[in-house]
Amino acid sequence: MLLLHLMFFLCPEKIRAIYVDHQLQSGSAEWGRFVQHECQKLSIPCIVQPVIVAQGNLENQAREARYQAYLKHLQPNEILVLAHHQQDQAETLMLRLLSGAGVDGLSAMKRVDIREDLTIWRPLLDISREQICQWAADLNIQNIEDPSNQNNDYDRAWARQILWPLLSERFPKMQAALARTTDLMQDAQEILQDVLRQDTDVCIQDNILDLSKFSELSLARQRQLLSNWMKGEGQYRPALDMVQRLQCEVIHARADAQAALHWQGFYYVRYQQLVYKLSKEIYLAGQQPFSGEQQMIFRLQDRIDLPSGQFQIQAAAIGLSLDLLNQHLKLTQRQGGEKIHLCGRVGSWPLKKAIQDAQIFPWMRHTIQILSIDDVMLGVFTPKGFWLAESAYCEVEGWQPVSVSSISEHKDEH
Repeated sequence: MLLLHLMFFLCPEKIRAIYVDHQLQSGSAEWGRFVQHECQKLSIPCIVQPVIVAQGNLENQAREARYQAYLKHLQPNEILVLAHHQQDQAETLMLRLLSGAGVDGLSAMKRVDIREDLTIWRPLLDISREQICQWAADLNIQNIEDPSNQNNDYDRAWARQILWPLLSERFPKMQAALARTTDLMQDAQEILQDVLRQDTDVCIQDNILDLSKFSELSLARQRQLLSNWMKGEGQYRPALDMVQRLQCEVIHARADAQAALHWQGFYYVRYQQLVYKLSKEIYLAGQQPFSGEQQMIFRLQDRIDLPSGQFQIQAAAIGLSLDLLNQHLKLTQRQGGEKIHLCGRVGSWPLKKAIQDAQIFPWMRHTIQILSIDDVMLGVFTPKGFWLAESAYCEVEGWQPVSVSSISEHKDEH
């Protein structure tokens, strides 16, 4: 409550309060009414927002629910002001250290934290809990103590009740020292981010990692780049063992292994000297094949949407016979073992070999379809365009399907 009064003193006409009710304590609704009453006395608008905390790690899920509530009510020109103090900062560093966090985690909380979706200000971060309690007592400001703070089943409560007094007795200046360490780690994080931006610009384009450029980095910079790439827009980086799995199982796999690693909704897939970050939808699409056969009728200037992309039927100097327009043509999935005689080339060769030579990604090959009539192959629809097959139906001044947009253009492939 001290923060409420502090902000009222600084900018009384510009603040709003929000109380997030996690509904985890029997008295939480009463606490909300207490906050509303205090706000009414100061003429401060107050929002009480109940949330449902998902299953899992209770502390993490409660934090996630709380921040979603903040985002729901924050306006574009507003800053979220939180009451974290110096002991909160020191506890955060200590708990993250025990969990094996890296530079990002050990940076703990920032005084001014500018994120993509909100900005957070923590004006009390350099002030001790004891000083805050003293000020509140001097100003006769009431506070409510959450009983979960005394429940040692929670890591932070256990650290505060058991570990903190023990360490403080041995190291009286521990709190200030740990808080100072977070400042140093934030400096290190800023330097690391500068290096990561440089390495990302060189090695990663459109979520595609270039292994030839990546291999020129030191091992430490490789690990940091992979960790940051896997984190993406998420809040937390992957564990070190997951980064190592990406290196061992995908990056250092045999070139023909088609290895893939799944983490947090994405698949990391190597193809030749590149590693692709693919959405689950794109990568798994090949395991859900399309219907085996379709009957198609084509007319000049028609646009058709196929799994491999969008095509337009256009006149062509060399193409399919005009007599095939307005007729039923058959469209089928490739079964394997097919051969194609590409128009203008000598001899037939395996369709599989043609697909490999065209460097069509393995996770997109399920979109390839064969166009035929009376068991005569007319051509093949691929993400790289339509391949005209040599046949009795080829003629001068004919027609062809022309690729207007490939699958990668009308799907978020990466």
